[in-house]
Amino acid sequence: MKKQGAGGKGQEAKGAAKVIARGIKLLIMDVDGVLTDGSIVLDNEGNEYKAFHVRDGHGIKMLHQAGIRIAIITGRHSKVVERRAQELGITEVFQKCLNKKVAYAQLLKQHALKDHEVAYIGDDIVDAPIMAVVGLPVAVADAADEAKKHALMITKNRGGKGAVREITDFILKAKGLWKGMFDEYFKA
Repeated sequence: MKKQGAGGKGQEAKGAAKVIARGIKLLIMDVDGVLTDGSIVLDNEGNEYKAFHVRDGHGIKMLHQAGIRIAIITGRHSKVVERRAQELGITEVFQKCLNKKVAYAQLLKQHALKDHEVAYIGDDIVDAPIMAVVGLPVAVADAADEAKKHALMITKNRGGKGAVREITDFILKAKGLWKGMFDEYFKA
């Protein structure tokens, strides 16, 4: 992660983020610009195409295995997002959210969570209101400055290019779960 943000600079921010990550119970992500590179491809038939990074998906699956909830809050509606969420086992998908804080409040209430137990990965100004209140606000490397201002961490990778995996791995390592998951891949 690059140095940044609300929690300080460099190692101080990373240390603070690590302590916060130990208590994370829910990871929320935006889609366009976070799970994708932000491009939206439309064809003449009205079909929409998005590209997702496979390592981001695997990181999400590992968080599921560790018992951490995953949710998506996005401003657009897309059948592609529904499909990808289903493939990854993400059941809490809020699309066409013009005010993302409404969906965020619903998630907190539904799961009896506090702000400090939530991580959020965003990339634009519409994500900033949630990033301003969660315990672990993260901006992707190519995020808008407004999102970066509210981030405790900024990923090295750009949205749709492995940024989510950086954070899933960071959370698993902070919780002391990484080695056990890693070792599972070597069992016969």
